[in-house]
Amino acid sequence: MLSVHSIPNAFSIDQCNEILTIVAAQPSQDAGLVKQNSDHNIRRADLVWLDDVAGTDWVMDRIIDLVREANRDVYDFDLREFAESPQVARYGAEREGHFDWHSDIGEGVLASKRKLTMVIQLTPGSEYEGGGLEVMPSNHVISADRAQGCATLFPSMLLHRVVPVTAGGRHSLTIWAHGPAFR
Repeated sequence: MLSVHSIPNAFSIDQCNEILTIVAAQPSQDAGLVKQNSDHNIRRADLVWLDDVAGTDWVMDRIIDLVREANRDVYDFDLREFAESPQVARYGAEREGHFDWHSDIGEGVLASKRKLTMVIQLTPGSEYEGGGLEVMPSNHVISADRAQGCATLFPSMLLHRVVPVTAGGRHSLTIWAHGPAFR
């Protein structure tokens, strides 16, 4: 099913703030995604991978519960593992943080097995301008809920983007559930 599914309050405000506090104490790395040409980056963001951060096991436990429930109720995909670390991204206005239209299925062993993407809004929507997550399930665009703690799930092959942040900064947590290739 090629739908976009939203889970309000997937993470509590306190849980989101705890993740933000933990991530703020970690060194981040530039997303460093492939350039379309020499003048424009597809993505401008800073990343922290939670598998590298002590004390964040509870985050993955919560993710597993959310994905299991959404897959049972909405998608019914053959999901078998989380082969990649949860990723916390910061899109800041100082760098015009954004991620242009893309899908999460691609080349390489891990990206080719991504079936379901989940993005959790960690920052309150009032703390930044722009920066919205948009998903295109067909010929229309769905804007994800900006409420802190809300999870947005969608099949990984769907086009989606984060529009440029024009003020403040947006943090989100992204994870991909993996399984055999779609048939």
